Amino acid sequence: MPTPYRYVTPVPVEAATGRVAEVYHQIARDFGMTRMPLFLTLSPAPDVLAATWALLRESLLVGEAPRAAKEVVAAGVSLANECPFCVDAHTMLLHATGEHRLAETLARGERPPDPEHARLFDWATGTTGGGRTPPCPPEQAAEHIGTALAFHFINRMVSSLLTADLLPAGLQRSRLVRRLGGGALSRAVRRRLPRGEALPLLRGLPAYRDPGWAAGAPMGAAFAALLACAGEGAALLDDEAVEAVLEAVAVWDGGHPPLSGWPAGPLADVAPARRPAARLALLAALAPYRVTDADVAAWREAGRGRSDADLVRLLAFGAISAVERVEAGVAARA
Repeated sequence: MPTPYRYVTPVPVEAATGRVAEVYHQIARDFGMTRMPLFLTLSPAPDVLAATWALLRESLLVGEAPRAAKEVVAAGVSLANECPFCVDAHTMLLHATGEHRLAETLARGERPPDPEHARLFDWATGTTGGGRTPPCPPEQAAEHIGTALAFHFINRMVSSLLTADLLPAGLQRSRLVRRLGGGALSRAVRRRLPRGEALPLLRGLPAYRDPGWAAGAPMGAAFAALLACAGEGAALLDDEAVEAVLEAVAVWDGGHPPLSGWPAGPLADVAPARRPAARLALLAALAPYRVTDADVAAWREAGRGRSDADLVRLLAFGAISAVERVEAGVAARA
């Protein structure tokens, strides 16, 4: 049977141990799904897996902001990043909240009719341009920022490592299937979960900086861990390649890169033997939907890191570089 996994072999749920098994258990308990392709595909790198799940849980699944509003943010970011897998997932989750009309509106890529949801949608789809905080009560801002940043990272990893199909044969594109799938998740989605229960999964992991927009909150600790763990993927590149990737991200205008001459231009000064790794990292940052079999094969053949864990970490470095760029804008006045 076809699977959605493109380049890594996930740790099976039945064979998972240690941190991976703990994350899988909490996902099944709190999300209501035992096998979520995103988290399975991150499993070769347990630290990246744990930090990604912790940020998603502590921003999207818990807190005071309405779950449907945060799903609008997740879907809006996913639309902006051209990640159909994630758009389909959040359409289904909106059905689970009972917001059926809203779910189908977003499935069509349209702006929600409700003014509050429309404002959040506009903010979410514009976060790559950055520069303003979410249009919501101040006490809910951190949850929306955390959700947006979580999905800027998740979209990039999903687009790089998974196919576009959430369900076999693209069944999620059926309105009936979306609604039925949401119904199966409704009990889990409507539960109120306590804050902070993902933090034990981060024990022993490095932390980078405490984000001012969520200082002292569980999602802040999760984001700090993700910054550190994903950032460690830079070790798979040499200094020239890291500098080239970061410079390209620093001048990114939030749009989609040109089809012609990119990313060859930004990587022109990188040694040819190092370009396959740099290319993957830069694609993950700014155009993850363009990662191809040939890109991954060239990186593996270059011989600088060939394991599934290395691939996850390399892509995570590129993804988190873009996320930090987005954060600088949306959290500037949080």
